[in-house]
Amino acid sequence: MHEMVKGSNVSLAALSENVGSVIVGLGWVSPSGEGDADVSVLLLDTNGKVRNDTDFYFYNNPVAADGSVQLLGKTPTADGNEDRIGFDLTAVPADVDRIVVAASRYEGARFGELEDVRVTLADGAGEHLLRFTIDDADSVSAIIFGELYRRADEWKFRAVGQGYEAGLAGLATDFGVDIDDDAGEAEGPESGEHLETAVPTAPAEALAQTTALEAIPAPRRPSGESAAGPRKPAPRPRTAKKKVTLPRETRKSLAENESWKEARLFPVSVLKSDRDREMRATSVLLSVMAQVPEFGRRLTAAFGAPAGRMETFTEVSLPHGDTPRRPDGVIRVERAGKLWTALIETKTNGNSLRAEQVQAYMDIAARRGYEAVITLSNDVALEGSPLVDVKIDGRRKHKVALWHLSWAEVAHQAQMLIRHEGVGNAAHAWLLQELLQYLQHENSGCHGFQNMGSAWVPVRNGIDDETLCQGDARALEVVESWERLIRQVCLGLGGELGQKVLPAQRAKRGADPGARRARLADQLCVDGRLQAELRVEGAPGLLSVTADLRTGRLRTSVEIPAPDQGYPLTWAKRLIRRLDEAPADLHVETLVEGEAGGPRGTLERLRPEPADMLPKNTATRITGFRLSLLKSMGSGRGNAETGFIRSVDDAVQRFYTTVVVHLDAATPRRASSKEPTG
Repeated sequence: MHEMVKGSNVSLAALSENVGSVIVGLGWVSPSGEGDADVSVLLLDTNGKVRNDTDFYFYNNPVAADGSVQLLGKTPTADGNEDRIGFDLTAVPADVDRIVVAASRYEGARFGELEDVRVTLADGAGEHLLRFTIDDADSVSAIIFGELYRRADEWKFRAVGQGYEAGLAGLATDFGVDIDDDAGEAEGPESGEHLETAVPTAPAEALAQTTALEAIPAPRRPSGESAAGPRKPAPRPRTAKKKVTLPRETRKSLAENESWKEARLFPVSVLKSDRDREMRATSVLLSVMAQVPEFGRRLTAAFGAPAGRMETFTEVSLPHGDTPRRPDGVIRVERAGKLWTALIETKTNGNSLRAEQVQAYMDIAARRGYEAVITLSNDVALEGSPLVDVKIDGRRKHKVALWHLSWAEVAHQAQMLIRHEGVGNAAHAWLLQELLQYLQHENSGCHGFQNMGSAWVPVRNGIDDETLCQGDARALEVVESWERLIRQVCLGLGGELGQKVLPAQRAKRGADPGARRARLADQLCVDGRLQAELRVEGAPGLLSVTADLRTGRLRTSVEIPAPDQGYPLTWAKRLIRRLDEAPADLHVETLVEGEAGGPRGTLERLRPEPADMLPKNTATRITGFRLSLLKSMGSGRGNAETGFIRSVDDAVQRFYTTVVVHLDAATPRRASSKEPTG
């Protein structure tokens, strides 16, 4: 990988021949696990300005109509999360001279509070070509990480690392974006209508979304337009046209009784074998991808595919020695006369991918000049721990990327579109709904990660009888399965809420994923616990999940900070009122400064006497409150009613919907001591 320093530049063509599409990743590490930032992209002309306000891409304008820019969202990595942006450089308009890639923090937070602030760039085959680490990020709240620019019909990348104390608004204004100080007024009626249909309707969820939208001022109305007069629809993709989402509550059925089953576009009753499930699932998915452009593009953009006309195929025969190979499917995307092709290998019902089969498809793809092989199964891939090991022939000029997609991710993306973000028309929404119904049916075999592995029972037994020793490979296997489960839980909860839900890592800079998991495995041998933290957009704190294998109990909890103003008794009473509909067995603990713990009790006991939450020593400073729910965890390694996987998923869903949803949204962070006071 090419390591860059501030101010340096490099030709992309000198690093790879496959740079028609690239993926830029912006990453950082938060020591507390809570730090985050929003990415943005600006397309500039030869004058160094945006051509119009729609050249400014951020969370409320994430996709270019021509497919040249797509904000792909956050992806868990070994040492935190990485925000990825897909660029189809072949689709960038000719009058765009530079592409600026930036990120900004909000609510008074600064980049100096984060570690390992970096940008990476990968080619169409997924190979990382360059990396630039910003070491001097301090009191700034926005940073230009780098820029892609044209020189003599080729693209180059420059490492910039320039900070802005004025934040994203100041950065955008410098490049010619018109910013209005009143975000709500600028959004206008059309925007408001769309947002009402695209965001959750629960009060706490709506508040969280509103807070996020107001973090960045929206572009002003076009010049000369009267505020009171008729307004033309804004050209921004998220506000220009009201998109279609499906209602959360289904209409009352006209069936005579419950034995009548609604006719489905993709029936599952005839599926008898694993081969039937694989063939049906592949055909269903690929057909919907080809017919619903928003969905197909969302899945393939992360793999470096260009934006263009997509066709999908099944029952394809390709020559391979004496015996032709038949991949489960093929995706082809055409743009500007060029083809991007990916072979699909599918597994369902928890079946594992076979290395020799994937290797054969990699060889076929390399010989035929295809760009990618995509594996699709119930399993969840982890960074640094590939699902299948394949050999890459370095002598081949043509590179083939190997990507993995889980059925849980497919369902998540479908749910995000039809429940929260919307699609172009009602027919597309209905197709996605039929796909989701199919994936969620018990007979489809597309149920996501559903087995903790063969090491689960021996590890639990070893913890019970205290015979499990540090360094045991089985403990590492359980830790990897736990990480896969947590990532899937995030997808499920995020799809329900329509918000970003990601694992929060408290890793140190440069942490190796294998070494980190080895430490967690040793810790499991010592205390018998599996732990994870989830960052839910808009939640007042990290959602913690702990599975205690010694006691067989699951704990879900969240810590909320104490308010900056007011009296402790007022805080306690207000918290109890907010939790009026929460479970009576919710544990409430007062967190105090300099002590192991403060007063604690169940919500049932504290409701009549909120003052019992206060320390007896009135001089003791309260720093916050910890809310926890306990439940028995499943013992089985699978996803049955009594299984461990089902119990973890249920615990997280119950805790969020009965506790966290009633809490106030995240409050502004206190200013860091490193921030200037003037």
